[in-house]
Amino acid sequence: MSLPAKLQGRHVVREQTGLGGAARGAVALVWFYEGWWCKVWPGRADQRAIVGDVPFLPAWAVTTALVAIGLAEVALGLWVLSGRRAQAAALVQTVLVGGFNAGGLLFSPGQIDEPGRLLTQNLAFVALVWMVAESSAKAAAR
Repeated sequence: MSLPAKLQGRHVVREQTGLGGAARGAVALVWFYEGWWCKVWPGRADQRAIVGDVPFLPAWAVTTALVAIGLAEVALGLWVLSGRRAQAAALVQTVLVGGFNAGGLLFSPGQIDEPGRLLTQNLAFVALVWMVAESSAKAAAR
């Protein structure tokens, strides 16, 4: 179900029903969970330890960095839900997931119990991110 052409924004797709909307919601939920629950409130000790292992980040800045990352992840989830510029959102998500994985594995390998599982799950997540972006692009072209 789509809105009439004159109600659709230039880069906005409102496909809130069906698989496209469900997939978009799933991607957004991952960002909300990772951002809000794991980094802001209540926060997870393993996330704090990974950020704390980043070189040249003083101990007093860990909480601020963690909260900033968490709020950025929540904002990214809102961007995904909006449907605006879905391919740009997918690119940003891919870069962030890759950067977070690389940073964690390089700076804090002892905090990541199963690196293979981390990479496999995130590969599946990034595939879903791009499926959502492609679905949005097709819906916008209609």
